Amino acid sequence: MTDVRVSRPRLRAIAAACAAVVLGALAAPQAQAAPADDIRINEVVTTGDVNDSIELYNKGAATVDISGWVLKDDNNSSSYKIPAGTTLAPGAARAFDVHDKFGLGSDDDARLYLANGTTLVDSVNWSSHSDPSWSRCADGTGTLRAAALTLGGLNDCVAATAWPGSGSVSNADAANVFGSDLSGLYQEGGVLWGAQNSGKLWRLVPNGTGGWTPATGWLSGKALRFPGGTGTPDSEGVTVTGSGSAGGVYVASERNGSGSSRLSVLKYDVSGSGSSLTATKEWNLTSGLPAVGGNLGFEGITWIPDATLTAAGFRDESTGAAYNPGLYGAHTGGVFFVGVEGTALVYGYVLQDSGTATRVASIATGLDGVMELQWEPQSARLWVVCDDTCDGEHRTLAINPSGVFATTAVHNRPSGMSNLNNEGFTLAGSSECVGGSKPVYWADDSNTGGHALRKGTINC
Repeated sequence: MTDVRVSRPRLRAIAAACAAVVLGALAAPQAQAAPADDIRINEVVTTGDVNDSIELYNKGAATVDISGWVLKDDNNSSSYKIPAGTTLAPGAARAFDVHDKFGLGSDDDARLYLANGTTLVDSVNWSSHSDPSWSRCADGTGTLRAAALTLGGLNDCVAATAWPGSGSVSNADAANVFGSDLSGLYQEGGVLWGAQNSGKLWRLVPNGTGGWTPATGWLSGKALRFPGGTGTPDSEGVTVTGSGSAGGVYVASERNGSGSSRLSVLKYDVSGSGSSLTATKEWNLTSGLPAVGGNLGFEGITWIPDATLTAAGFRDESTGAAYNPGLYGAHTGGVFFVGVEGTALVYGYVLQDSGTATRVASIATGLDGVMELQWEPQSARLWVVCDDTCDGEHRTLAINPSGVFATTAVHNRPSGMSNLNNEGFTLAGSSECVGGSKPVYWADDSNTGGHALRKGTINC
């Protein structure tokens, strides 16, 4: 999405570059001893677009009602009272914007009290402004350290490592097949699906040399339309369910053409021979999500089976209990996860056949943006990918013992790949593992050097 690079929230690229220089000179704050209680101050933000915020985290095994509990800084002249009806489930985090009550300075404290305002539960202090965040590592138990902003989600406590595969990357398409704006990818066996921002879907097949070429009947891609045959979805991500493409191809779209936000998941029947595809169903999720710019919405989508989620103890944020697919009636047999570029958050939704959508997860990624999501069933991990905004960083997340997705690894891009505007990423299945590695593919939105598809490898 090259037309808004300079206007993304929080000046992300500049902040990331400056952080490495500035944070080395800052004295790391220390978390103070606290009474034996399961609620901890987990993250503090003192400056920036979301300054004066304090996050609480439940490190215990039971839900805790924190209604009326009190937050303060280093003096007692003002305080913030947590609203009635506020609870924290095990492993959950929740942030509170306290700027209307008091400010968090460069040398300050954050203190948490029970509802009586005098019984101290937890306290932390710091001697320099957050840039962007002071976060406990590990969540709920460690000391504070400089980290990425993850308010409302698990903290960014995993250090980046080299790409877990070959550093070599090669072109995987012929010259100038797609042009610019190729975005989401999904490999379904011997087919590679590609979503293009201009409202196109591609069906690609192997070209015989390790890359991909448009399938017969798809030589120019197929134009996408909203239900009723109108509009041009800004198609950013693509996936299928356990039924495969025969059960429909699902596309994440962020707007209609170049208009305002329309954060939708669209279902398409791809069995026909026509040159365009009209969505058979739309789940418009815009109203239930934080407002973002029209070009900063849904960027990636992936699907995880119900059986996988329940076996891992996935917790449903809408109920605060273990995920129970039976609560949702007829749906696709799994949960769709969508990534929002502008907030770098990932949301999980049960999309029912009736058109109802229920949000069951909200995941802070620790990235400056989310451009692609891929579930890798062989390793039971969720890949979250950022483009050149984050220097091509890739993260993997898995369901932790508290039932929420947490970062398990952070990987730099392959050493042989430039910092490209990669908005798509997909992995081959385990059947393609040869000599301990398998192919992976990226889609470069900028079509650098006339090529939009690149191929690399990852360790099986």
